Amino acid sequence: VQLVESGGGLVEAGMALRLSCAVSGEFSFDDDDIGWFRQAPGKEIEGVSGISARDGSTYYSDSVKGRFTISSDNAKNTVYLQMHRLKPEDTAVYYCTVGSFGTDWSWESTDYWGQGTQVTVSS
Repeated sequence: VQLVESGGGLVEAGMALRLSCAVSGEFSFDDDDIGWFRQAPGKEIEGVSGISARDGSTYYSDSVKGRFTISSDNAKNTVYLQMHRLKPEDTAVYYCTVGSFGTDWSWESTDYWGQGTQVTVSS
């Protein structure tokens, strides 16, 4: 499985960005959970959002709930993370990941991840 993220950049607080993740290889939305993690400098990697293969349900961390929206275009094998009302604390490298997360979106359950895309939010 190959994952290629895009869409990161430098924005001011309050603005929006949309990240994209193009997935290729042996991947199926019906069988594999897919989501986004992020890692800020000096901090542990954090599960941000994801889509469950089992029932299509979505996960959001408390820190992004209400501001970020995850979606997918199955025909394009692409997952998006729409980020609104960005805050300086959202600054991190964002990774698209595939794994068997279930209800526990922890990095330990990641099987594949992309190279990451940098999001920087200035105050």
